[in-house]
Amino acid sequence: MDVVVLAGGFGTRLRPWTEGRAKPLLPVLDKTLLERVVECVPNELIDRVVIAAGYSIAEMEQFFSSSSLPYDVIISVEDSPLGTGGAIAKSLEHLSGDGPVLILNGDLVSSVDVNQLLNFHQEKNASITLSLWHVDDPSRFGVCGLDDSGMITRFQEKPEPGTEFSNLINAGCYLIERDVLESLSLNKHSMEREVFPLIADEGKMAGLEFQGYFVDAGTPTSFIEATQVCISNRKFVLGATDDNNNWFLDQSFIDDSYRMTGSSVSSNVSIGDGCEIIDCVILSGAKIGNGSKLYRCLIGESSIINNESNISDKVIGHHEII
Repeated sequence: MDVVVLAGGFGTRLRPWTEGRAKPLLPVLDKTLLERVVECVPNELIDRVVIAAGYSIAEMEQFFSSSSLPYDVIISVEDSPLGTGGAIAKSLEHLSGDGPVLILNGDLVSSVDVNQLLNFHQEKNASITLSLWHVDDPSRFGVCGLDDSGMITRFQEKPEPGTEFSNLINAGCYLIERDVLESLSLNKHSMEREVFPLIADEGKMAGLEFQGYFVDAGTPTSFIEATQVCISNRKFVLGATDDNNNWFLDQSFIDDSYRMTGSSVSSNVSIGDGCEIIDCVILSGAKIGNGSKLYRCLIGESSIINNESNISDKVIGHHEII
């Protein structure tokens, strides 16, 4: 199976972390965000991963040329933004298999069962099959109407509260047959707004709800949530956790000289005495001064937080001094 990851955005919501950095390479515990997105696919199903991207190309090429991932990675370069439809169409030249192609939104960390999705897709003889997730408030999402047979009948984009006809949303993971791929225009267009409704009208779009977890890691708050989900579900090979849902790449940091909950700490980090660190992600080389209080923060690589700092809901840039 070929896998296409849509990573064409500039990562503006995670700035300054993404200034001059590729968002797919940001670390979520001991793996990159891209690896977390693809993690839902069993290794035996993957032939190659194509990243549809428009920035930080050289950085990603260098990283993946020296990585030891169990699948090939190819970057499909967008010279200008093509939307989800155009980006998928352009990636077609890099695809080598002959079965359905799996499309993944590049911010999503989820527990979707791709084997189950594939079986359902084949059972329904669908052209496209979407993974679906139940939310209480679908007003920020694209809502899907599902009939009793598991076929999607209609869509509703970001409905006003109380007007939604369903609480099932497109979970950013879907299978698409190659005849549909080959029909896509290379011009900028949207799969969600222009292609999906047409396939649904033809009665060829299926949808399957899954359980577990689903996080869009594209904002500071949700990036922290994605990290915590990976900690809770023990989605790591390196490092260790403690009783307060913290993850430490270096196990020597597990001590009682500071109060910490719901946080992750990468390598070569210095944490002073008496610190309070709640729901934070701390990248490698950061130095946290004595008595500092950090709440819901992203702390960049080799940044310095001076003694007695009190910071909430901030993204601290790489090498920044606070």
